[in-house]
Amino acid sequence: MSDPNYGYSGSQAGFPGQSDSDLFNEPLLPAQYGSFWERLGAYIIDAIVVGIPTNIIASVLGLGATMRSIDPATGAVSEGFWAMYSSFLLVSIAISWLYFALMESSEKQATLGKMALRLKVTDMNGQRISFLNATGRYFAKVLSGLILLIGYLMVLWDDKRQALHDKLAGTLVVKK
Repeated sequence: MSDPNYGYSGSQAGFPGQSDSDLFNEPLLPAQYGSFWERLGAYIIDAIVVGIPTNIIASVLGLGATMRSIDPATGAVSEGFWAMYSSFLLVSIAISWLYFALMESSEKQATLGKMALRLKVTDMNGQRISFLNATGRYFAKVLSGLILLIGYLMVLWDDKRQALHDKLAGTLVVKK
């Protein structure tokens, strides 16, 4: 007669010592998930928080001159426009990435916007995520926004209120 547990006691499937509750990456404790509106509100706060220093740094570096590189009468672009514009984009992306990845992987597990709305980012077991995981989550947001923001709108109908980038990164946004 064959042993369906292959000699392991405890859980019926998975790895030895793995409890049934985390077999399919289910959170170990019941969690209250952040709603679409709470997450949107947190993002608006974060956009303001990130936007102010980004524009200050861009101004100090002279990247604000980008818009003055376009002749309003003809729409012609000066020679240095694309170099300045791409520099501004790189600075903006770097600041935004570091803000989100460092804050969400910190002990607080939340950006300032999420803290204001009493939300935090966890892995599927309610644990703090790593900087690498937070980085993957940040760049996966590109996919969430690609097709009419449907990746973000998934929060409205998903049981765990996960956006596409949460699913890809294996994260949850929960209430504290």
